[in-house]
Amino acid sequence: MIVITGAAGFIGSCLVQKLNDEGYLDLVLVDDFSNPNKSKNLEGKIYSKQVHRDDFPNWLTVNHLHTQFVFHIGARTDTTELDRDLLNRLNLDYSKSIWNICVEFGLPFVYASSAATYGMGEHGYDDDETKIPSLKPLNPYGDSKNDFDNWVLKQARKPYFWAGLKFFNVYGPNEYHKGRMASVVFHTYHQIVKTGGMKLFQSHNLKFNHGEQMRDFVYVKDVVNVLYFLMHHRKDSGMYNLGSGTARTFLDLVKNTFHAMDQSEAISFIPTPEDIRDTYQYFTEAKMDKLRAIGYSFPFFSLEDGVADYVKNYLAPNRYL
Repeated sequence: MIVITGAAGFIGSCLVQKLNDEGYLDLVLVDDFSNPNKSKNLEGKIYSKQVHRDDFPNWLTVNHLHTQFVFHIGARTDTTELDRDLLNRLNLDYSKSIWNICVEFGLPFVYASSAATYGMGEHGYDDDETKIPSLKPLNPYGDSKNDFDNWVLKQARKPYFWAGLKFFNVYGPNEYHKGRMASVVFHTYHQIVKTGGMKLFQSHNLKFNHGEQMRDFVYVKDVVNVLYFLMHHRKDSGMYNLGSGTARTFLDLVKNTFHAMDQSEAISFIPTPEDIRDTYQYFTEAKMDKLRAIGYSFPFFSLEDGVADYVKNYLAPNRYL
């Protein structure tokens, strides 16, 4: 059995489909399954069992002999969440419990970290593990992810294979339920459909013009391809960036969405909301040399190709992956 936590969510459900496509059907899906908006993410997918996240640590302890791999993708991912107790419970303590079970029973363990751990990028976006203790996230969500990364690195006992993946700005199908936290491509598409135009955040940083804030946008199909690669690779444990490796502007992203929709560009700018303005990342770009060095040689979707695939094959027909 292969376990996927966060299986009803965005990346988790795309991973389930990837595994199904590759012939893996004995899957155990872990989530709270209480959000009806996520239910379509699992329609048509093949798996053996659903386990509620609260029951999962005990389930894994009992069923470890039948478990071949653990993908821990589930987390509280709202970057505006201010409840540190909630984030510590779901993103830190829960992850520790699963890690410890994998250590005890010799199970390989891959988990989702985040580029939010890099903060303003004062130390760059290099997945060199010696730099991780120096990182300064900008919000409680980033803190919770960074705290777990640091805890992992301090552990004397580790699974025989483990990897922590710092996801950058992931976009793609199956994010319909994410609301404010959905990708800019998702919001752009729906805003164009509704109004004919798109409003982007203004820059409040003199180094960047409006719309020229830059992020490393990575298509979810690339993310699950890397996860699948690591499931077979099972060596070279460590922390890895998972982005496209190329920063692009929000204007690039939005213009490509208009193009994929065969719509004329109509872009305007609004002030960045005050609740995120002080902790807004103006630039991120994953250094991808480390993942490439262990043998991941597949090309990543360009922004143009990824946006076109997402818009034409999923958003426009309202399809799920």
